[in-house]
Amino acid sequence: MNFIYLGAAATLVGVPAGLAMTDANSQTVMTVSLATFLAGLVLAARRWPRSVLIISALTVSAWRCAELIGAGWVWPATAAAVATVLAGRVRTAVLTSGFVLTYGLLWDFSTARHGTDWVFAHLGGEMLWVSAALAVAIAWRNNRRWQELQLGRRRVEERVEIARDLHDVVSHTLAVVGVHLNVALDAFDDDPDEARASLRLAQQVRGRAMTDLKSLVGVLREGELPSLTSLERLCEQVGAAGLPVTLNEFGDPVEVPAPVGTAVFRVVQEALTNTVRHAGATRATVTVRYAPDSVLVDVRDDGRGAGQVVDGHGIAGMRERVAALGGALTAAPAEQGFVVRASLPIAKG
Repeated sequence: MNFIYLGAAATLVGVPAGLAMTDANSQTVMTVSLATFLAGLVLAARRWPRSVLIISALTVSAWRCAELIGAGWVWPATAAAVATVLAGRVRTAVLTSGFVLTYGLLWDFSTARHGTDWVFAHLGGEMLWVSAALAVAIAWRNNRRWQELQLGRRRVEERVEIARDLHDVVSHTLAVVGVHLNVALDAFDDDPDEARASLRLAQQVRGRAMTDLKSLVGVLREGELPSLTSLERLCEQVGAAGLPVTLNEFGDPVEVPAPVGTAVFRVVQEALTNTVRHAGATRATVTVRYAPDSVLVDVRDDGRGAGQVVDGHGIAGMRERVAALGGALTAAPAEQGFVVRASLPIAKG
């Protein structure tokens, strides 16, 4: 992970430089020791991000309280805080930084006896620096998560296209082979040569189809097609991209056929993608209800719901997929936000 090494190098150089620039380098040996220790901790952030941040924050605070350095409560541990955010521990990074800054405020006022102007000049600048660093890290992480979500969506779309190709290959092959078999059957007694020629053509078509099928099935086997069990992971991915999603499920999904489960997943995925990209929503709710003969999925957000609805942004594709299984889909503005609702029947064999 390149950031780990970059963060360690920045800490090793930046801590002494920052303290020198602020005239807070009380003891050079201790300053260099602090920078080396913090840089070493950053190298371990890949495996233990929260522990590294807490130890770094406590170390800086101890150095400061012992007057081994003359400034800084959180900023020397910036790399550790950023690494914690990138590891998905945003709350830990924010709470730890806030707690240390609050402690520093109280220390500078009550123990160090600094004046109000001095305290707010130093702590205010440090708070702005840490806030900016955390904000950039959160934005970068959310963007990376969103790219992963989009990549996963494209991969699944490719597999769906392959599945359609698979259907075309099978149906075309069966049709052509059937025609040649009928010709061979009709000519079997009157024209054996024509019958043999038809059988050879059928065999050739079958051979080409088998080659195509092996290629397509090999691509499909690279990963599992999504199902109802993938909904929770999908909602977590969208939540990591910046949109909190609540998933509610009612009933028993055991009897839902695989095609219906895949269609439900697709509807939820497309609806949430459109919400993230176009709705400006702050939250979304996914509700799935399983009945003995149908599945109802409802995706609701609190974004911009007004305006004319057009079959764009994947709505037409969702409607076609649901209709192919005998279901129905609606997408319309609600009193607050936008709602996509689909009902799919469960065929009983």
